[in-house]
Amino acid sequence: MTHSKLNGRALLCGALLVAGLVMRPPAALAQLEQQQQQQDDPDTLAMRRKALDLYRQGKFVDAMPLLERLSVTHPSDYVLKEHWAYCILEYSATLKDPEARKKARIQARSLAMEAQKGGDQSDLLQTLVAIPEDGSETKFSERDDVNEGMKAAEGDFARGDVEKAREGYKHVLELDPKNYEATLFIGDAYFKEKAFNAANEWFAKAAQINPNRESAYRYWGDSLAMAGKNDEARDKYIKAVLAEPYTRSSWTALRQWANNVKQPFNGILLQNKSSAKTGGNPSGPLDDHTLDQSSPETAGWNAYDATRADWKESKFKKEFPNETAYRRSMKEEADALNSLVKVLEPEATSEKKARKLDPTLLQLIEIDQKGLLDPFVLLNRADPQIAKDYPAYHVEHADKLYQYMDEFVLPHGTPQAAK
Repeated sequence: MTHSKLNGRALLCGALLVAGLVMRPPAALAQLEQQQQQQDDPDTLAMRRKALDLYRQGKFVDAMPLLERLSVTHPSDYVLKEHWAYCILEYSATLKDPEARKKARIQARSLAMEAQKGGDQSDLLQTLVAIPEDGSETKFSERDDVNEGMKAAEGDFARGDVEKAREGYKHVLELDPKNYEATLFIGDAYFKEKAFNAANEWFAKAAQINPNRESAYRYWGDSLAMAGKNDEARDKYIKAVLAEPYTRSSWTALRQWANNVKQPFNGILLQNKSSAKTGGNPSGPLDDHTLDQSSPETAGWNAYDATRADWKESKFKKEFPNETAYRRSMKEEADALNSLVKVLEPEATSEKKARKLDPTLLQLIEIDQKGLLDPFVLLNRADPQIAKDYPAYHVEHADKLYQYMDEFVLPHGTPQAAK
């Protein structure tokens, strides 16, 4: 991503969270609502409901004092504290004085840290604790007029004045027609009003501005899903993952959508049974397990190890002559997994023997037969070194990456609306 954002809603379009934790009620809100059925007195219950209603409406500044009062009287309720912190973060966008904004952001982070110590592990919390300790903020643009225009629009949005915020974002686009955030947030403003067709048009424009950022696809998927267009939403969530596969947000959105519509989701988590040991060496396996010498998989994993050793000894230099130091690569991992598959394929042809194999290895054999080992490695086996191979592969083989997601991660089925 090119910019760190000024407030929490904007942070949600980056690498940490799924879109909609704010504009659509997060799971944490369900916890707050469940607590309404407990021992709240009538006044507290009414305040809690009002705070939640304001929060859902995106009126964070109005919700902030109510959540503060509730948090003070319920100090161990980390969900309340988290949402109070988020409202403070949004409130910071309404402040013109830079030092006041910084102070508010520091307070939001401090409350989030308290919630984390209390046991909070939500996605929203991860954004809040990621606020810099000094409360600093990065500009939307190096151009002062664009940056100030975005801050003004964000302040209007935080106050719940969606129409004024939208006009502010449009003004930014008059100054900078290719501003990704302004384009995205216009769509988000329409989304908040449930004008899904208009929202989708702006999300599409943002995706055209930068197809290698996941936020626009993810927001677009949310909008389509809310409109009941789940086949189209599925496509956008997949494209969000492929735009930025190593972010938490894109995968979280995909999983949440799949759960909501009862769409099968296949993580394909292959556990290593390699005899190699990492010893802190990045060329080692992703995870270590004791190798069972009696298992029919043993010969396959030995072949995997031998192939990796060959890459480390000589093959890497031949394949990557311009790189000065060895690293684990997509080609190495795919080659090693192919060696594993070749050993196990005869086992898989026997129903009796196949029952003894790890079911994920049977999937791996099918993936190899479809010619999709490279996408599997990049999307399911990547460490920071392997991930370096993704951008070039994405440019050349976007179709294979999509095919892998389409056929294996989200195997075809008819999504059903969640009850």
